[in-house]
Amino acid sequence: MRKLKPDELAQALRSCHRYFTTAGLFSLGINLLYLAAPLYMLQVYDRVIASASKTTLVMLTIALLIAFVTLAGLDMVRARVLGRAGVRLDRLLGARVLAATFGQASRGDGVGSQTLRDFDSVRLFFSGTGINALFDLPWTPVYVVVIFMLHPLLGGFALACVLVLVVTTAIAERLARKPLAGSVEAANANYRFAEMSLRNWEVVHAMGMLPGLLRRWGRDRNRMLARQGAVANRLATSGGITRFLRLAMQSLILGLGAYLVIERSATMGAMFAASILLGRALQPVELIVGQWRTLASTRTAFERIRALLAANPWSDDKLTLPRPSGRVEAEGLAYGIRGAPRLILTKIDFTIEPHDVVGIIGPSGAGKSTLARLLVGVVAPVTGAMRLDGADVSKWPRDMVGPYIGYLPQDIELFADTVANNISRFRDGDDMAVIDAAQSAGVHDAILQLPDGYDTQIGDGGAVLSGGMRQRLGLARAVYGSPVLVVLDEPNSNLDAEGEVALSECIKQLKMWGTTVVIISHRPASLNVVDKVLVLKDGTMAAFGPRDEVLKQFTRPVQVKAPPQGAAKPVAAAGGAVATAEASP
Repeated sequence: MRKLKPDELAQALRSCHRYFTTAGLFSLGINLLYLAAPLYMLQVYDRVIASASKTTLVMLTIALLIAFVTLAGLDMVRARVLGRAGVRLDRLLGARVLAATFGQASRGDGVGSQTLRDFDSVRLFFSGTGINALFDLPWTPVYVVVIFMLHPLLGGFALACVLVLVVTTAIAERLARKPLAGSVEAANANYRFAEMSLRNWEVVHAMGMLPGLLRRWGRDRNRMLARQGAVANRLATSGGITRFLRLAMQSLILGLGAYLVIERSATMGAMFAASILLGRALQPVELIVGQWRTLASTRTAFERIRALLAANPWSDDKLTLPRPSGRVEAEGLAYGIRGAPRLILTKIDFTIEPHDVVGIIGPSGAGKSTLARLLVGVVAPVTGAMRLDGADVSKWPRDMVGPYIGYLPQDIELFADTVANNISRFRDGDDMAVIDAAQSAGVHDAILQLPDGYDTQIGDGGAVLSGGMRQRLGLARAVYGSPVLVVLDEPNSNLDAEGEVALSECIKQLKMWGTTVVIISHRPASLNVVDKVLVLKDGTMAAFGPRDEVLKQFTRPVQVKAPPQGAAKPVAAAGGAVATAEASP
């Protein structure tokens, strides 16, 4: 992926200048050859008919056909050149746009696949037929000048026609701008809701949510259709007016030419040639009006891509730091979602020494998973800092710090590729490192039982695997490459007894390697392998210290008041504490 400096989108387009310059030169030839038809008509009416020369007619016709064949060839070559420009633009910016999208998502401003659709619309515009009208538009004054050469009055009329059509187009654009922006916004919202619904198809199907979901989707769809209908009506009106004006202008210049012929101020050839030339001069303007929706949406997409790249700059100037030791420090950490009334986490201060195994416990909603995301740097705190060996982990370039971090999120996300590629994080490396990671996670033997072993395609999200297998593959991915910090969020939620044993052995092995491990779990059995415990409550740190001291502080004895037969038994409370279950008489 080539790195570009801001404004990156404009820079990328400038780097494609040789393609656009070549296309412009071909446009020169194409538009010069378009003069062949009016010149042919001019010569036929003014010379061939007057002289009755069949030889002249044949030679002029042959010349006209040669011009048309050349024109068609230049048009095809121009299309291919612009297609190559689109490919180069994609190679320059495609991966960069996707990387910027990940950066946007890390700040909680996820835009999904919309950015790639925006980029593709910009790429297709600059490599497709949409840009041809812009290449031909500068030639409109040339055709008007040629009409002036036929007769000044015809040229003045042609100039007036072009100005009228340009003013009409500008008015139409101004009237359609706001409805068009609202239409695009409504369409994007509708598509995002549909994508989200498809991602949660299991829940929708299992609980019979489809009828209600379709009604909710239908409201968004109707709003989108209403706005698109308003835009379509305005564009249809402006398109109809433009078409009427062009046809009327071509006919009127023919009538004006006939008047000049009657007055013996012009020839019949000039009359017909002027009509053809005016039609060609007005054609780019009419094409722009016809493609106004595409042009407007491309312009909006262009601005969104430009803003995305500016907000997520790429830098090659970062100093490469040495491999960290695994010391983690939280300094006055606070985090909240933009627009939310309260912070999710606040006043978080702790230090985790290298080689420590720390368990984070607390009730649901205490902010444990949020703290895990802060630990690995996928989100940035509102205030304070999360540091790995003194460096702010959220500001450390991800391609540099990523290999040192292992992360198993609560919602395990696997990719539609092979088992090996999922474990290796799609890096080109040693196959033995993949096998070592699988063995550390205790999943090597299970992988060998798959149809193609490590080369098995697992489908979208690991669809062909069980929940426990997906979790163990996620664990293997987390420990791949011997990271210095491993954060496991509910790593045993889908594991059976065998998987629990494998997880415990994996954590012990990580500790032997000197890896700092952080475990978030509601199961007390997971705390048997930890050295320290951090307790979160209501977004604040309630306790942090050696495991036995903290658990003793947050555990109280069970008290049962003679429960009748069938009454509830004492249950473990979140965070390892024991709750008292009292039966009502």
